[in-house]
Amino acid sequence: MTIWIDHPIWPRHGTVFAHLVSDTSLEELHAFAERAGLHPRSFHGDHYDVPQQRYAAVLAAGATATTGADLVRRLIASGLRIRKRRGDRPVARVRDVATPDGTVMDVDLIASDVVFDRGLVVAAMVLIRDGRGRYAVVHTPGRESWGPPGGGVEPGEGVADAAVREVLEETGIVLEVADLTPAGYERFDVRPGAEGTSGRWGEGRSYLQLFSADLLGVGPDLVASTDDVDGWRWLAREGFATLSGHEFWWPLVAHLAHLADLVDRAD
Repeated sequence: MTIWIDHPIWPRHGTVFAHLVSDTSLEELHAFAERAGLHPRSFHGDHYDVPQQRYAAVLAAGATATTGADLVRRLIASGLRIRKRRGDRPVARVRDVATPDGTVMDVDLIASDVVFDRGLVVAAMVLIRDGRGRYAVVHTPGRESWGPPGGGVEPGEGVADAAVREVLEETGIVLEVADLTPAGYERFDVRPGAEGTSGRWGEGRSYLQLFSADLLGVGPDLVASTDDVDGWRWLAREGFATLSGHEFWWPLVAHLAHLADLVDRAD
């Protein structure tokens, strides 16, 4: 086990930063960062940003100094590196996610305003928040889990159109495409030869598109017109976390919910 840090040469916010990574696991990285006194907000999906003034303290805590090129090489070899587009905010990489059909994949959770072509997107989901700061969540019996409304994109259907349709079917809430704000995506890297690759997922890379939608006032009563869900409710962020905090996708939703709370406080 080794924690690696490159030199603080990356300019941002009036100073320069180093990058801190693990070549073994994110759990190891988070534990070290906590011991070293780094703020959780300095985590960017596969690394922590370390300001120049904290560099010596992080070395003293046990990190090993290396070059930027060597750090990237080690991160790629570990399988923990997250690819991102300009403007993306990597939130987490979750390894060995198994779906009900037996497919095993690694999932990158990215906050972003990118909207992918429908040929790459297998499903769309909407994080709906009402004027009281509550979230619309539904229970899916097939997965035995609670989460935001959403589902598969049908042949010939646009990604945003699929999101609007799924919300209506699973909650009764009527949205327009214009009500949706691109908020992020889940990127699935399916393991070669995994079960289920002949069906929905296909071997290789595919995406779930995540939108957000804010409602004015108190959210309406929820009701489903599909057997895909058998429960629905409005929940404050804390209740949402209680029901869904163990789900692989939760870090992305928690990140977006935190940003929404910050906006509320600023208002």
